Amino acid sequence: MIDSEKYTKIYSGTQVTVILLKGLLEEAYIPYIEKNEQNSGVIAGFVGGTESTIALSVLGRDLDKAKGIVAEYENGIAKN
Repeated sequence: MIDSEKYTKIYSGTQVTVILLKGLLEEAYIPYIEKNEQNSGVIAGFVGGTESTIALSVLGRDLDKAKGIVAEYENGIAKN
């Protein structure tokens, strides 16, 4: 598998922020994977993980563009 086909984590944070970032990634036509260990534990029948840790990963080919979107979002939050 070449690097452009591997997923790389670009963000880890709260559910609210992840939902917003997913929307921005979708607008840019960037596919992503969301990893929510809290929900995984609940589905499996036990509770684990931290409620506020949800990770977003994107393909290597989209990494630079996705990192730019995350940085732009974080800079906008910092200014307010």
